[in-house]
Amino acid sequence: MTREQVAVKAIYFSMLSNAALAVIKGVTGIFGNSYALIADAMESTTDVFSSLLVLLGLKYASRPADKNHPYGHGKAEPLLTFVIVGFLVVSATIIAYESIKNIGTPHALPKPYTLIVLGLIILWKELSYRKVIRKSRETGSSSLRADAWHHRSDAITSVAAFIGIAIALFLGKGYEAADDWAALFASGFIVYNSYLIFRPALGEVMDEQRYEDRIKRVREIARQVDGIITTEKCYVRKTGMKYHIDLHAIVDAEITVREGHKLAHDLKDALQEEMPDTEHILIHVEPYEERDREEPTSLSAAQNKNRKA
Repeated sequence: MTREQVAVKAIYFSMLSNAALAVIKGVTGIFGNSYALIADAMESTTDVFSSLLVLLGLKYASRPADKNHPYGHGKAEPLLTFVIVGFLVVSATIIAYESIKNIGTPHALPKPYTLIVLGLIILWKELSYRKVIRKSRETGSSSLRADAWHHRSDAITSVAAFIGIAIALFLGKGYEAADDWAALFASGFIVYNSYLIFRPALGEVMDEQRYEDRIKRVREIARQVDGIITTEKCYVRKTGMKYHIDLHAIVDAEITVREGHKLAHDLKDALQEEMPDTEHILIHVEPYEERDREEPTSLSAAQNKNRKA
């Protein structure tokens, strides 16, 4: 099964899960006098639409490269993550607004059975988060990671609702608003997690150098290729679930152009074999000189070395 197929399968799971939970939470919240559960249902409903967007985005991002997009369509995925973050922020804002409005409005205590429903929801959403986040790590999908955090934020809002309802039921009359305060707290946490999702997606769009471990692995593989003396500049960027590498390889200055060309292909083949999630690799061959005795150990060291040169 390809990375794209794994990601799509995980998204279908999220959509079905969120749709079912939205109905369960909404019905329980209405009949159980719990606005926190109703707020939870609202978030689950937005999660269904955001998962649908992720699904469409993954299908578009997996399209092969064409004349107008020689590096593929992978950038669509982090751009879509911004939309998902927008869904999260909007749902958090609505929850906060309704919570503040309900805090000042007298209403009945939540029903005790809402705690049982919430307990089961919390367990399911945490298990869902772990399943989807594992798939996001397998595929390297930023939008799938965002979708996983939808499950985690849902679990957190449910925990807050559970605490609020428990306080209201335990302390009784006069503490009905504890349920609403719980929903307000949950909205703030959703906004915080939205930033945690947004930041790496922004780095991906801006081709930020965030892959030191991968750069280190590239250099290790290069050293194992016969004829490659060392490496110099190495840049890695990510588009969707694929990575692109720009690498300067240093070889014997006395070999022919044909031999240098072959070494570049040997190095490219070795990198693609060891790092199958790499799509485009650009190898620039440079002649070996005395200054190349020390191989830079990091991207910053390589840049400093270039400036001195």
